[in-house]
Amino acid sequence: MLFFAKLDAAKGWTKQLHLGARRNVNTLARQTLGPDTGFDTIGDFPQIQSLAAFLDLLSQERALPKMILYNSNPADTLPFATLIGSFQDGEKPAKIQYGSAWWFLDQKQGITAQLDALSNLGLLSHFIGMVTDSRSFMSYPRHEYFRRILCDLIGQDVQRGDLSDDDALLGRLIQDICYRNARR
Repeated sequence: MLFFAKLDAAKGWTKQLHLGARRNVNTLARQTLGPDTGFDTIGDFPQIQSLAAFLDLLSQERALPKMILYNSNPADTLPFATLIGSFQDGEKPAKIQYGSAWWFLDQKQGITAQLDALSNLGLLSHFIGMVTDSRSFMSYPRHEYFRRILCDLIGQDVQRGDLSDDDALLGRLIQDICYRNARR
């Protein structure tokens, strides 16, 4: 992992880590249908200590690449959101990202919890939004679903008076999250 992370940093590439899933938990189903056929679950193993040590070592060696961390355990949403803040180095805004709600969290409650965590513990304005799994037809409606949830949360903040009712400002924020931040 260290070797490849260093290569990514040297090339200026963005490393993506998808963490937290426990794969192929049903032996009979795996024997009958084969591996990776949908019999997976949320892993309940500790991740933050090892992940923090990994990021810290790369940081100490000045070899921390741009990185997106995806999580599939709702118990780790807040720890992931705070961990990314510990490794922002000023070199590039939002160099370490908490990637979009993924796998078991790719639904309204998971997306909302992640957006709330990012908003409360960092800068939601730097978030890269929903990703596309181009192999899946369902990627397209998933983006629309994400945008509706994002706009609903921002609309609720405006109604409560937490955000100003400024269409130009909020429009840029939503466009950044839904497109421009990932492109940058």
